[in-house]
Amino acid sequence: MSVAVSIDEGADASENRGWAAGAMALLECERLKAGETPLFQLPLPEFDDIRVFIKDETTHPSGSLKHRLARALFAHAICNGDIVSGTTVVEASSGSAAISEAWFAKALGLPFVAVVPASTATAKVAEIRWSGGDVIRTAADEDCALAAFRIAAERRGHFMNQFARASEVIDWRGANTLPETLFSQVEQRTGRAPDWVVAGAGTGGTSASIGRYMRYRPHLARTRLCVVDPEHSAYFKAYVSGDWSIRGEASMVVEGIGRPRVEASFNPSVVDKMIAIPDAASVAAAHWLEERAGRRFGPSTGTNIVGALLLAHSMRDRGQSGTIATLACDGGDRYADTVFSHAWLASRGLDIAPWRDLPRKIGAFALPHSDDRDF
Repeated sequence: MSVAVSIDEGADASENRGWAAGAMALLECERLKAGETPLFQLPLPEFDDIRVFIKDETTHPSGSLKHRLARALFAHAICNGDIVSGTTVVEASSGSAAISEAWFAKALGLPFVAVVPASTATAKVAEIRWSGGDVIRTAADEDCALAAFRIAAERRGHFMNQFARASEVIDWRGANTLPETLFSQVEQRTGRAPDWVVAGAGTGGTSASIGRYMRYRPHLARTRLCVVDPEHSAYFKAYVSGDWSIRGEASMVVEGIGRPRVEASFNPSVVDKMIAIPDAASVAAAHWLEERAGRRFGPSTGTNIVGALLLAHSMRDRGQSGTIATLACDGGDRYADTVFSHAWLASRGLDIAPWRDLPRKIGAFALPHSDDRDF
C-alpha cells in the first residue's frame, strides 16, 4: 500500500527562494569583480631598503574597504534567512560601512536605514542618501548600535550589526579575498612576503581575517601583524591591560575606527603589536599622503600610514631591510569639509603642523602609545 504525500511550500517561500537565488548570483558576481584592487608603492626616499606598499581599497564601486564587508554581511544574512525580498536592512555606522551597505541594498532592491553619529561627515550622509538609504542621526550620548537594534525591531527589519558579525561573515581563505590578494600582490612585486602588515582596528574583522590567513599559509610565518587604533579607543587599552571590559571613546575625527568598547569581532590572539595613534597625527598623515602620493585618502588611512612609518623607522634603526604593507581605506573627498578643511581643524583644536614632516619626525613619536612588545 502506498501513501501519496503532497508538499506545498507556499507561494511566499517559493518566491523568497527565487529572490535569494538571484541575490546571491549578484553578490557572487560582485565578489569576482572585486578581484585585485591595485597595489602601489609609497615613495619613501627617507628609508633606504624599506618599501611600503598600499593596497587601494577605494577603487571598489562603493568607494571603500567596507565594500568587501558589506557584500559578506548581505551574503551571510540572505543565506541565513534573515534577509528576504523586501526586508528593511538597518546598520549602525559612522559612514563608510553604511555607504557600502546602501550600495548593495539598492542593487538588491531592499530598503536601507543607516543610523549614524551626529558628527558623521556631510559628504558621507549624502552618499548614503544617493543610494536610496534613509539616514537617522543619533544624539552625541546615544549608542548607535542600540538605536539601530530598536529601529530594526520597530520596522520588522534586520539589524546587520557589522561590529558583532564582521569576523564571522568575512571569508579569509577563499580566492579574491583581501588577505589572499594582498599577500599575492606584494609577493609578485618583491619576491617575498611582507615583514609587516598594518591594519586599523575598526570592527576587528579586517585584522582578524589577515591574522588568520597568516597562520593558514605556512610561508607567512615570519610576517607580523600590527593593528593601529585611535589613542582613546577601547581596543588598545584592552590589549595592553588584558581587561576586555575596559571602556574607551570613539574618535570624532578618525571615523570608522576607534570604539568605546571591545567588539566581538576583534581577535587579539592574531595581533603581534598594537599602536595607539593621536588624531592629529592621523589627519596630518592624510595631508602628507596627498602631497607625497598625489592621492587623497581619509584619516583612517592616515592612521595606517603613521603605523607603517613607525615600523619603518624602527627597522631602519635596527639596520633591517624589508617590506611593510597596509591599506587605503576610503577616499579623502568624503572629508573635504572636515579633516581637509583648515577651518574645521581649527574648530576642533587640531594642530597638525608638528607632524607635517612625517618621515623625519616620526621617531619623536611617544612610544608609551605603543605596547611593550618588540618591533
